[in-house]
Amino acid sequence: QVQLVESGGGLVQAGGSLRLSCAASGRTFSRYSMGWFRQAPGKEREFVASISWSGDMVRNYEDSVKGRFTISRDNAKNTVFLQMNSLKPGDTAVYYCAAHKTPYRLGIDPNNAYWGQGTQVTVSS
Repeated sequence: QVQLVESGGGLVQAGGSLRLSCAASGRTFSRYSMGWFRQAPGKEREFVASISWSGDMVRNYEDSVKGRFTISRDNAKNTVFLQMNSLKPGDTAVYYCAAHKTPYRLGIDPNNAYWGQGTQVTVSS
């Protein structure tokens, strides 16, 4: 059974940084794309970033986080990270880790993914 456990959320002032981690278990982690989504109060869940399984590590970012957030992974530790810098109040949301259910597919299909329980990120102005 696949499990994703996020950590690293918290309260930070605008301009600050946080690093989210997602520990995965239950399958061969290195074959699957991973990603991060977020959901703010009253809004739909939205894509934040994704990273391919290995090799060239193709990365994709939502436009508003480009240049501020960096996604990375350590396949030896079955962990994916989201480094968030220059945080803004608009980044406040619950952040969810996701893993594609199909191996060797780029990106994350929200309808074909495993999900973590989420971690709260709050950015104060």
